[in-house]
Amino acid sequence: MMNLSKLKVVNLVHHSYEDLELWYPVIRLREEGVTVHLAGEEAKTQYYGKHGVPATADIGFSELSPEEYHGVLIPGGWAPDKLRRYKQVTEFIRMMNEGGKPIGEICHAGWVLISANVLKGKRVTSTPAIKDDMENAGAIWADEAVIIDKNLVSSRRPIDLPIYMKYYINMLKKHYDK
Repeated sequence: MMNLSKLKVVNLVHHSYEDLELWYPVIRLREEGVTVHLAGEEAKTQYYGKHGVPATADIGFSELSPEEYHGVLIPGGWAPDKLRRYKQVTEFIRMMNEGGKPIGEICHAGWVLISANVLKGKRVTSTPAIKDDMENAGAIWADEAVIIDKNLVSSRRPIDLPIYMKYYINMLKKHYDK
């Protein structure tokens, strides 16, 4: 079994993230030994989820470097509508995608991928509320708990978190077990 302790994953954060969709993946990856950083608009700034759970950014968006991270996660909630407005975020996602690095997105996080222009021809899922947005960006959308397309792991909502993270962790193992 591969030891994931040498891997680093970044989880993007901004106000009004879906609390479970941020913290469940962070906890699961840390249980696997992965170093997880939270990246926000500004380092050392505290952001609050839709249900009031705080998260403090380890680094700012300006510090995002695709060379430093093995994967990225994007939580849902209303935060993705804020995240996608930052050129550093969309450029980072585009470069991670070009590098074939694992990208996890759940719920409304698809908005960030839309703005990064990385969905054309990809098979994905999300909250049904943004199905039209995903399809208009060129994605092939389906209502499934988890969909994997190359380096992208997409999921719908908090109830799908256990299977979403199982597949994301497996993708990290597969991608970096070389």
